[in-house]
Amino acid sequence: MNKLTNDTRALKIEVEGLVQGVGFRPFVYRLARQNNCKGYVLNKTDGVLIKIEGAKKNTENFSNELKTRHPAAALVENIRIRNDKFENLNEFKILDSQDLSDEISQISPDIAVCDDCISDLKNQPHRLDFPFINCTNCGPRFTIVKDFPYDREKTTMQVFQMCDKCEKEYNDVSDRRFHAQPVACNDCGPEYRLHLKDNVVRDFEEIIDILANHIDEGKIVAVKGMGGFHIMCDAQNEAAVRRLRNSKHREGKPFAVMFSNIDKIKEYAQVSSAEENSLLSWHRPIVLLNAKKELAFSVCNGFNTIGAFLPYMPVHYMFFEKSKIQAVVLTSGNFYEEPIIIDNDQAKSQLFNIADAVLTYNRDIYNRTDDSVVRIINDSECIFRRSRGYAPHPIYLNLNIDGILATGAELVNCFCAGKGNQAILSQHIGDLKNYETYEFYTETIEKFLRLFRVNPSLVVSDMHPDYMSTKYAEDLKIDHIKVQHHHAHIASCMVENKLDEPVIGVSFDGTGYGSDGNIWGSEFLIADLKDFKRYTHFDYIELPGGDKAVEEPWRTAISYLYKYLGKDFLKLELPFLENIDKNKINMILAAIDRKINCPLSSGAGRLFDAVAAIAGICKISGFHAEAPMRLESVVAENIEDCYDFEINKTISFKNLFKELVVDIKEGISESIISAKFHNTIIYVIFEAVTEIRKETGIEKVALSGGTFQNKYILERLKPMLLSEKFKVYTQTGIPCNDGGIALGQLAIAGKRRNMGIRE
Repeated sequence: MNKLTNDTRALKIEVEGLVQGVGFRPFVYRLARQNNCKGYVLNKTDGVLIKIEGAKKNTENFSNELKTRHPAAALVENIRIRNDKFENLNEFKILDSQDLSDEISQISPDIAVCDDCISDLKNQPHRLDFPFINCTNCGPRFTIVKDFPYDREKTTMQVFQMCDKCEKEYNDVSDRRFHAQPVACNDCGPEYRLHLKDNVVRDFEEIIDILANHIDEGKIVAVKGMGGFHIMCDAQNEAAVRRLRNSKHREGKPFAVMFSNIDKIKEYAQVSSAEENSLLSWHRPIVLLNAKKELAFSVCNGFNTIGAFLPYMPVHYMFFEKSKIQAVVLTSGNFYEEPIIIDNDQAKSQLFNIADAVLTYNRDIYNRTDDSVVRIINDSECIFRRSRGYAPHPIYLNLNIDGILATGAELVNCFCAGKGNQAILSQHIGDLKNYETYEFYTETIEKFLRLFRVNPSLVVSDMHPDYMSTKYAEDLKIDHIKVQHHHAHIASCMVENKLDEPVIGVSFDGTGYGSDGNIWGSEFLIADLKDFKRYTHFDYIELPGGDKAVEEPWRTAISYLYKYLGKDFLKLELPFLENIDKNKINMILAAIDRKINCPLSSGAGRLFDAVAAIAGICKISGFHAEAPMRLESVVAENIEDCYDFEINKTISFKNLFKELVVDIKEGISESIISAKFHNTIIYVIFEAVTEIRKETGIEKVALSGGTFQNKYILERLKPMLLSEKFKVYTQTGIPCNDGGIALGQLAIAGKRRNMGIRE
């Protein structure tokens, strides 16, 4: 073909989405060759640009297969195809990247090492047992990238000069490592070092042997992972796990466990097909599974679930080949509430306080990421912590959100930046009350704004005046919008589900600053992206000691009992009060009467706290949301009963507490009490949204807030609502907890700005 005829076409194709760093250009090249098309493909900062020329049938086949056959890790958001000038091109080429400074593209999340690369560890002479093996289909991405476009010189691989063999593969479009930016081998790549307390081991074969022996012998090792350091020990060695807990000052929260393979996970946990798909996906998240066989007790600390995941780095596979141990605790390399450590020197200076050895490598981690956490609910993968493997993939909105920065919440923080109609949600940051985490937060915002070329002209934050994220927003000295916490939860759910209309919003969590100055958390809202109206909520309850009541759920239990039963509740001699000093109880009652440091709260989380304490399940909370989690963990199946409640102007649980104490006195098991309580919450939501629909005619229900991480509630509530013809929307790809707040803030700010609303 050397001229334009009626049977030839020239097309210009623009592809937007996650199409860089995932083998997309080699895929396009092979597709063009298969369809006898000429032209070129190149990366731009706003996506991938393709020019093809060929017979009409061939260009049509190319266009169709482009949409259906792309690499598994690619996420194509939009393809624009238009006719173009015929240039009589004589071959198909991959051209150098173009940098359009006012546009952006997507950075691939990190991808678990693929099966082909694991096979190459045994077969490729220059990569035998090379622990950094990768290709265009796998390996580090976000954690090593420093700038756009995604090319080697703009990653932390820049300092490693490719050898002749790797350079040949890198430049060979038919090779699986064509333009794989982290490509390297034993001759030119990064190297591991194992730091013992008295020497350093440099030979990798010896390193793996020592690492395996340490774990087999019950020792603890710090290991540099993809997005930060981890701490590893034998998950079946109680002494090792207990020592790890004590060293990290992490008393209650369960540890994640990496298993050698899927069959080993199935030995210890129940695994559905949907859960298996998540475990084996290239994202490699931690998946919360129902346990069926015990590890060391201190791994899960009495919970009936295991946070399980599979190897995702070559070194993980190589360790399991050498070790007798097939299940290891693999938890973040940090101290309580601090960010995961990424610096080698910091790891060596601090982690020897926990570990017997520290394994480092000499490639820098530029973007810190924790492991992601998901749970399968209603057969869908619901992300609880969105980080490695998922961030920073953007969310596309039907709004112009360009130049807006949303600073997020205080706990489990993520922030969000707007570019065009893309909401770019950060990786998991953590609790901003911690100084080191706040430093990580500010540093990461600066990186995101530079990396994604966002120059904020508007900042949006929570209404809470004391949140560090609010203060950060104020310090920017640009236009600033404040958004109510629970409205942001509902907006986050709405935009994830492409909604922009009034919905019944049910937002349940522990804490959020309300527009009346009280603490909210059980909100039934009539909401759209612009504004909301509070329809009803749980009765307010005094929180004796403020934040102290969150740490000590027994305080909230006393407050509820005092509110609904009066001081006579003390005559009931409830077991949960036995070891609590009576003078302390009287002081709390006096503080409630005098309204001394007893803020009002409608938080659903506090109700869960109170019931968990009264039932004797959790009186002291060792970590965020421990009491609700433990209450869910003991829930009995096949119980239909619930406690009584009243919905008037607010929702009263007076009858619930009367019936609850009767159950306690009659010795009803904690599992049945938990089931009856959970059923009560389900019926409360069902009846309240039914009343709201009668009054408003709105049939769409958006459920958001940390309470909806509760599998028992969501798997029973959603079918109940659907059976009554409600349209129910939940969150899967974005956390329904406070990690999704920033997305809602961004959407609300964008909607208000587009409508010319300043507040």
